[in-house]
Amino acid sequence: MLPLLCLALVLSTLHSSNALPNGAPTSVCDNMLPFHGGGIPALTTKTPFLITPQSSVIGSGQLLKIDIESFPANIVFKGYMIQARSADPPHNIVGRFENSDAAAIKLIDCEAAGDTATHTSTSPKQELTLEWTAPDNFVGDVIFNATIAQDYDKFWVGIPSEKVRVVASSSTVAPGQTTRRTPATTTTVPPYRPAQTSAPVASDPIYNGCGETKGCFGFPEGCVESGNCRAVTTITVLGNRYVFEMKAGHNRPAYVAVGLSNDAKMGDDSVIECVPEQGTVNAYASWTTVGPYGSTRLGVPQNIFSLVEKSHNDGTIYCKVERDAVSTVKGQKFDLVNEKFHLLLASGSSVESTNVNYHDIGRHVSGSPQSLAEVGPVQGSSKLLLRLHGAFMITAWIGTASLGILIARYFRQTWVGSQMCGKDQWFAWHRFLMVLTWALTVAGIVVIFVEIGGWSQVRNPHAILGIVTTVLCFLQPIGAFFRPHPGSSKRPIFNWLHWLGGNLAHVIAIVAIFFAVQLQKAELPDWMDFILVAFVAFHVLMHLLLSIGGCVSERRSSQRVTSFPMADMTPSRNSMSSSERKQDAAFSGFRKSMLFLYVLIVLGLVIALVVIVVLAPIETAYNNIKDQIMN
Repeated sequence: MLPLLCLALVLSTLHSSNALPNGAPTSVCDNMLPFHGGGIPALTTKTPFLITPQSSVIGSGQLLKIDIESFPANIVFKGYMIQARSADPPHNIVGRFENSDAAAIKLIDCEAAGDTATHTSTSPKQELTLEWTAPDNFVGDVIFNATIAQDYDKFWVGIPSEKVRVVASSSTVAPGQTTRRTPATTTTVPPYRPAQTSAPVASDPIYNGCGETKGCFGFPEGCVESGNCRAVTTITVLGNRYVFEMKAGHNRPAYVAVGLSNDAKMGDDSVIECVPEQGTVNAYASWTTVGPYGSTRLGVPQNIFSLVEKSHNDGTIYCKVERDAVSTVKGQKFDLVNEKFHLLLASGSSVESTNVNYHDIGRHVSGSPQSLAEVGPVQGSSKLLLRLHGAFMITAWIGTASLGILIARYFRQTWVGSQMCGKDQWFAWHRFLMVLTWALTVAGIVVIFVEIGGWSQVRNPHAILGIVTTVLCFLQPIGAFFRPHPGSSKRPIFNWLHWLGGNLAHVIAIVAIFFAVQLQKAELPDWMDFILVAFVAFHVLMHLLLSIGGCVSERRSSQRVTSFPMADMTPSRNSMSSSERKQDAAFSGFRKSMLFLYVLIVLGLVIALVVIVVLAPIETAYNNIKDQIMN
């Protein structure tokens, strides 16, 4: 296949403020890939443009005219780039163009002087004739390949001409025109020689130059290196010009926004929003507020930036804005030259007439304030406390609490006569596990409040469910410390309240973990729900099996049969003989086997869930580890 002809500049010629309006640069000669900030894809529909050589045979060293025209006629174009390449491998660029019209043709040197022609301005053109000189001492077929831009986001790449035969200069060349042809349904391009680069280049051009010529910041963490961010912003400083690019395409966002903050927290921050509206993309300056959290454009000057480029294709928003180096918003001065800022990047699914709504698709904050002129990698804020919160709560409520409740309910008559720290085995283990649950829960709630710095503003029940769980968990050991003596008439009331509080806290905690998967800040995969459902199903199954085993055991011991065995809730000194208390209840081996199986499986689930939480987003972590191994 002949080369894909570069489009970088062609696209940027459609607005007077676009970059490179005077033709393609030599930097795009080799890779032939469109380079445009928004990553707008080339059209593959029927092109209205023709690349027509005025002769199908030419002698080496002779002149050939090539027409760029439309079919049907009078369709204008604004930018172009054209090369001639040999039809046979290695498909080198051959020949040279003549500067026959300095007002419309600019020559650039890709492999040799003048071997590529491009536009000089973005003025509309209906047709254009170029002159090309065949190379000396060359015999073979060549194909002219062009990129034509009709509008900013409407262009075709690799429009081919018919083959032109170059013969030896001594051969007789019959004059004549080539047969005109109608445009193809889709453009086809011959093979091309890929660019020689030292490292793989991200498919999306917005990542080109990250860490070298511009600073880049996106989420989830590590996505800039892989070139696959849900949302990304780049900052390029050119003298006193501060250029911000923003892009988001995950879950068809309604906006993407980047803010400058002094404290890495939402509130009193200057923000630029890119919002698709009525077939175009508009940019607005806005201000974040606290109590309640939100944003507004009211009272915010809209002249602190200019919109340079924009696009909205297939659900992906892109815009490039140039912000004033110094501006004042809501009485606060933002000096981009002399001050350092945290970057706030956000994307959401809904907007209002004067503001964007909650960033439910994602939000990320840079870890430390930095000068916008720095081109090194922009690191996100540490999520250590967030990960610790998740790990503590999962270990507490899926691990230790589940096991502690199971032991207290079904193992009172197991390991009879064996004690630990002066207490029956079941009680010693139950107390240890529930104290550990209490400690992990308290630690988890403390670190998340330190992380957030207040009450969560997320519209998700997770926070309130977590507080309810913590309160119930906190009351359990206090109640246990003041529990009545076993012989007291109030002991059954305590037993029921203690059982109810513990089980209610356990159920609410598991529900809260399910809701945590939906939190965009947690960055947990949706398939984590399946692991949680598997745990719930296994936990219920074990309760069912042990309950049945308890019923059979009580029947054998001629005790009262109940599908809900809670003998200790209404204790009776005469309910068991002293000999019965010295031996395990029937089927103790079965219970011990079930307990071993339960510990083994729950331990595996807890480890898996903690790993997912700590490495979240797990997909990005996996890709980073794989890349490290490959390298």
